[in-house]
Amino acid sequence: MQQFVEIPAGAVHLNDARRGESRTVQLRSFQIGVVPVTVGTYAPAASSAEAPLPATGVRWIDAVRWCISAAEAEGIPPAYAVQGDEVLWDLAADGCRLPTEAEWVRACRAGSSGARYGELPDIAWTAADAVEGPQPVGLKQPNTFGVYDMLGNAWEWCWDRLDPARYGDYRLLKGGGWADPEWSCRAGVRRGDSPTARLEDVGFRVVRGAAGPEGQGWSETVDRARAAITGPRPVGWTPLR
Repeated sequence: MQQFVEIPAGAVHLNDARRGESRTVQLRSFQIGVVPVTVGTYAPAASSAEAPLPATGVRWIDAVRWCISAAEAEGIPPAYAVQGDEVLWDLAADGCRLPTEAEWVRACRAGSSGARYGELPDIAWTAADAVEGPQPVGLKQPNTFGVYDMLGNAWEWCWDRLDPARYGDYRLLKGGGWADPEWSCRAGVRRGDSPTARLEDVGFRVVRGAAGPEGQGWSETVDRARAAITGPRPVGWTPLR
């Protein structure tokens, strides 16, 4: 069963390195999983040895569908609806969902202002540990909000698009994984991939709480504006349609 911790309302600062912009987002309170969704929670038939590991190799779209199923199992309205290739988010729904980037950063930093909420060897499984795969969740130290494994062990899907002008509908990944070097396991690092990509070092963590009209730092309208390109399209860019 997924356990949650309350993250208090507050502000979070986000940077967009490609556009050279920064913004401060005011968040309402929300709940986040104390640990990433584990194999035992994602696939209850898993062996006892696999159960405490973070569920990895999970596609973004599969994480969305898991959130829908979890809400339906609780008898509450799901946050998402899948219509063909499109996922719609009901900002007023309270069901399990993926965190926005702003929520993820707020939960990760836990009031700290540096790249990490503690000394890396103490809080995260990284390349320095020389492990060959994901490790059981909750073995390293939590941050001051009581959340474990925000950095290292497995990358985590967020709701947000990585860069809708350059990568279309690619979704954001945060946190770093067990094989990543120190520089990659920082609160501000961003990575992304296709919603249908299955990556061995990628899992997910869920949040609960209605996003309200402000969307907890995300807006479809803003994404569409960010995707707008004037003049010739740079080689390799595939803007959101």
